[in-house]
Amino acid sequence: MSITKESELIGMKRISEVVGTTLRLMTEYAKVGMSTKELDEYGGEILKSYGAKSAPYETYKFPGYSCISVNQVAAHGIPSEKIILKEGDLINIDVSAELNGFWSDNGGSFVLGKDIHNHQPLVDASKNILYKAINAIKGGVKIADIGYLIETEARKSGFKVIKNLAGHGVGRSLHEEPSDILNYRVRSNRERFKKNTTVAVETFISTNSTYAVEQNDGWTLVGNKGGFVTQHEQTILITDDVPVILTESNGFWK
Repeated sequence: MSITKESELIGMKRISEVVGTTLRLMTEYAKVGMSTKELDEYGGEILKSYGAKSAPYETYKFPGYSCISVNQVAAHGIPSEKIILKEGDLINIDVSAELNGFWSDNGGSFVLGKDIHNHQPLVDASKNILYKAINAIKGGVKIADIGYLIETEARKSGFKVIKNLAGHGVGRSLHEEPSDILNYRVRSNRERFKKNTTVAVETFISTNSTYAVEQNDGWTLVGNKGGFVTQHEQTILITDDVPVILTESNGFWK
């Protein structure tokens, strides 16, 4: 959305702090032996305590307050009593919500407990590449150039990107224009980031796959060539200089 007055900025800051805090608390709450359903319900209670509503549920009737993806699941994992968290699991939590007509989105991947499966390099790459991408964004920068940066940095780290998942505009709804802030460069895309707009920028960094494939449940996405995928996402306000990270309460880079 385009921020045109102070009240809109306040609204976006408020809901972004809520989703960022919820993501951080859920990450800290995750324990070996816990189901993803229990973790999701914990996050749902946090959102309710702020008066916020789950964005995926409100928008798409997603069967959970948040998306929780474990190990080979790339995105949109459905919280379940049957999925029990284990030592060394690669976990992604994606939290988005609405409050007072404003919407914000963030997500992050982490290793639960000891990194017995060596997932941490993939997690670190995703987080660090997102940091570099965000710091390269300002009004007038081509969206395609940020995609090129993400893909180039992924290759330098020995990884790939998922090409059919993307960041997006956010603000008055969960998904707005620009609809495709991709993790690679589309040369024909001449669209540029606009000052005073809010967008959700996210990295999808993978070990093997380049596309996410939907499963029979209509939600769960896995990589087309297997392996693992990490995602980190921040909602930002674009300026003439370094963007304002509205969801910084998730504590990614602290």
